Amino acid sequence: MAVRPLNPAIAGTFAPPVMEARRWLEGVVFAPDRPLINVSQAAPVEPPPLALRQAIAEAALGEPQAHLYGPVLGMGALREEIAAQWSVAYGGAIGPAQVAITQGCNQAFCAIMATLAGAGDEVILPTPWYFNHKMWLDMQGVQAVPLATGPGLIPDANAAAALITPATRAIVLVSPNNPGGVEYPAKTLRAFRDLARARGIALIVDETYRDFDSRDGAPHDLFTDPDWDDGFIHLYSFSKAYRLTGHRVGAMVASRARLAEVEKFLDTVAICPGQLGQIAALWGMRNLAEWVAGERSEILARRAAMHAGLAALPGWSTLGVGAYFAYVEHPSRLPSPLFARALVREAGVLLLPGTMFMPEGEGTQQLRIAFANVDVAGIGQLMGRLAALTI
Repeated sequence: MAVRPLNPAIAGTFAPPVMEARRWLEGVVFAPDRPLINVSQAAPVEPPPLALRQAIAEAALGEPQAHLYGPVLGMGALREEIAAQWSVAYGGAIGPAQVAITQGCNQAFCAIMATLAGAGDEVILPTPWYFNHKMWLDMQGVQAVPLATGPGLIPDANAAAALITPATRAIVLVSPNNPGGVEYPAKTLRAFRDLARARGIALIVDETYRDFDSRDGAPHDLFTDPDWDDGFIHLYSFSKAYRLTGHRVGAMVASRARLAEVEKFLDTVAICPGQLGQIAALWGMRNLAEWVAGERSEILARRAAMHAGLAALPGWSTLGVGAYFAYVEHPSRLPSPLFARALVREAGVLLLPGTMFMPEGEGTQQLRIAFANVDVAGIGQLMGRLAALTI
């Protein structure tokens, strides 16, 4: 029987980059004294702290509600905790009804974007962009409009203004940035907020990595505006701070009217977020502040090691480093897709080429290094392998 046609929007979307990179490992054997250094994926590989795992186990055994459907927009207690903590952290006023819980931050993006843009609309993404954002827009027939950021990887609101058309529905920013690692200045976010409000479009700020921002205090003041929910939408993930990647818990903060539309999407695709993951996130917010602070200190130490190590590599250029990532230019004559594949065999290193984060034909000398799962000693080994390359 003939294969039925595929949805052309899905068929035309590129394959998941991390999965594609993992296929480069097929048939490659690494010596025991020189194991693979995997810096391809930005996700914790260690389990949550023991106390949090115990809380999850106790909930699984003793809370019947943990195994049932819950509210589409998430557990009331978790929404309340986020509203209270975020109000203090950002110096603004956020109510529980302005918070929704999702199955990870990717679903938060998909859900909010489903309420904003449809086929034929446009959304502005600074480059290098987070590939899953681009993939979702492609699958929905929404045009991703690239906003070049230049050597410092900081987007400019004036440059974005020139890209806005009657079809533009939103601007998406990620800070600290994936893949670039850079932290957007508060004045940059204010400028984009003002631009979006003036032009009647949404500003989405994905702060998945905010717990590892090197700056003390609030990274921006967007929530201090009494009318912050007039177009501003905040996204967050519990995966990184509490190592809950497998439990898929994310959040969005937006207007009540916007979340009423989001609820339609979430009810259709998931019915509700997983209960155990939400219980874990709530327990973590209430009990693990000191532990998260220690995780942040460790990531900042690794960031410093990455910055110093890259600075000592002849011919390499660091475009951005922060949170979980370093974004670099390599000196090889090979374009980054070929260079990245060669690194697997020649150096025992798996990372992603910049072409996975850029429009076609761009990023050919760029690489993303996700260093959060490599300690300071491992970063030293990584730099030694890169320094020894002859390709």
